[in-house]
Amino acid sequence: MPAAEVREALRLRFGAVDFALGVEVPREALLETLRALRDLHGYRFYICASATDREGEVEVVHGVRNVDSGDSLWVKVRLAKPAPEVDSAAFVFAGAEWHEREILDLFGVKFRAHPDPRRILMPDEYEGHPLLKAFPIDTPWGYRPPTSTEKP
Repeated sequence: MPAAEVREALRLRFGAVDFALGVEVPREALLETLRALRDLHGYRFYICASATDREGEVEVVHGVRNVDSGDSLWVKVRLAKPAPEVDSAAFVFAGAEWHEREILDLFGVKFRAHPDPRRILMPDEYEGHPLLKAFPIDTPWGYRPPTSTEKP
């Protein structure tokens, strides 16, 4: 759990709102929030990034850790569908590059100014983003469990 003074500083400077694992900031403040955490508060270790498909939006979280104190903090942004887009954190934390590529590939989030915005998991010719709830499962790529009449 990050120190209360770190959360308060982020709230005052960026309008951050607490959530269970960290803070939520406006998407326009993501990079400055990550820079402040790295440069002013000692969160120099990048843990990972992930995303969640929600009704009408995609949530993206970046996790960072202060190695000296052992505190971890997750910074969340909400991105509107159908074309979620946010600035890339890869130039603030180099470790974000591949995590953002995975989110692009699986959720369709565009990371502005990303140094290498290519698919990382799915084939280049793959259409769609399989972790979106609206992804049609009956595609040639989708998993189809056997029915009771089919033989395994």
